[in-house]
Amino acid sequence: MARHLKLLVQRWSSRVFSVEVDAAPRYFGVREQLRGEPVPPDVFSEVQKQDRCYSLLVCSGDRVTGDRFHWELRDRLQTQLPPGSGLRSMSSFIPDQKGSLLKGYFLQSRAGNSSLIEDILTDLEQRNPVLVCSYSQSEDGQQWTQCLWYQSEENPVRFCVVPSETPKHHPSVLNMINSDVFYSLEEACDVLKQCGDIIPETRSVLGMLPSSLDARRKPDFPVIVIEGLDATGKTTLTESLRDSLGATLLRSPPQCLSAWRGRFDREPPLIRRAFYAVGNYITAEQINQEASKSPVIVDRFWHSTAAYAIATAVTGPVSNLPHEGAEVYRWPGDLLQPSLVILLTLDPEERKRRLRSRGLMKTDEEEELDHNKLFRLRVEEAYRRIGGPACTALDASPSADLVLQQALLLIRAKCHL
Repeated sequence: MARHLKLLVQRWSSRVFSVEVDAAPRYFGVREQLRGEPVPPDVFSEVQKQDRCYSLLVCSGDRVTGDRFHWELRDRLQTQLPPGSGLRSMSSFIPDQKGSLLKGYFLQSRAGNSSLIEDILTDLEQRNPVLVCSYSQSEDGQQWTQCLWYQSEENPVRFCVVPSETPKHHPSVLNMINSDVFYSLEEACDVLKQCGDIIPETRSVLGMLPSSLDARRKPDFPVIVIEGLDATGKTTLTESLRDSLGATLLRSPPQCLSAWRGRFDREPPLIRRAFYAVGNYITAEQINQEASKSPVIVDRFWHSTAAYAIATAVTGPVSNLPHEGAEVYRWPGDLLQPSLVILLTLDPEERKRRLRSRGLMKTDEEEELDHNKLFRLRVEEAYRRIGGPACTALDASPSADLVLQQALLLIRAKCHL
């Protein structure tokens, strides 16, 4: 751990730090020496004179262990910290350097709580793969200093905190491939295999994979995927298409994984996304089996897995998403490609009305869609940017019969059914 931290600190002044404020990142950097007049970064603009600030960055060399610790750390901090302690998500990264991302939390506290908080943070640092920094301001409040705790008190490492330009890429983009979004079955399985001792259910999930998997084999009959947010009419349309085309209807994640969805939905993003990625490959094998006999309709597939993962990992406005044509939007090289993907679109207020009328429980991501407009916009835009094949949008606001007729026209034009 000490050697790992030493290597990190050697390039510490090259790093940018990002703190989530009002669901968008605010950036600052550090320098060994201040040049020019001090300017306090935006993230410190609302800090009172008596307040203290700290950051905790998870520095585990093992990404599964690190992701689980980061996921659990928020609950530990919220439980242990005194009331009124402000806690925000943060990260640290070297711009344009993949694999440099460290995730953690930024803490703002009242001066009267500083002794208790520092005891909590000291204990965390000594027992866990976490790097703690404290921040202090000058008498005039214009200059902030960052102090790394891992060094001895006799020789602390201090940096001047300075404003930073918004980087070219959102920090999560540097760490997204085969972490938030998986591009091969092997990568997803590797993550689940590492969890075998702490999540016994992973063995059952991996056991659902066939011994011989050819997920890229071209099916004999067309495969049509229906995508869209909840309450856009996917269930109604997929069932109607099944009946109209004499097709087989499948869903992703597949029914055989339903017993374990609740378990993996409670896990951090890396493990949760790996579970759903494996589900896509199991669905692909089911598609291959059924598409040898009839057309196949699929209720959600890789587009949903990727769109929600990208929109969750990236915060702030749509402009923070990876640019169009970026590698993150490419289709996995070892996964079956559908013949056609139809994306049902619907006015947000109409979608909410339909959800209320259904009265069903929603996933955390669907809850987020309801109260976070930016998240919904990111999901919708991520859907539009995914290729291999790209989504064909279909307005789902008309009657169910009219939507069905429009979908059949698209299918017959593309798939010659």
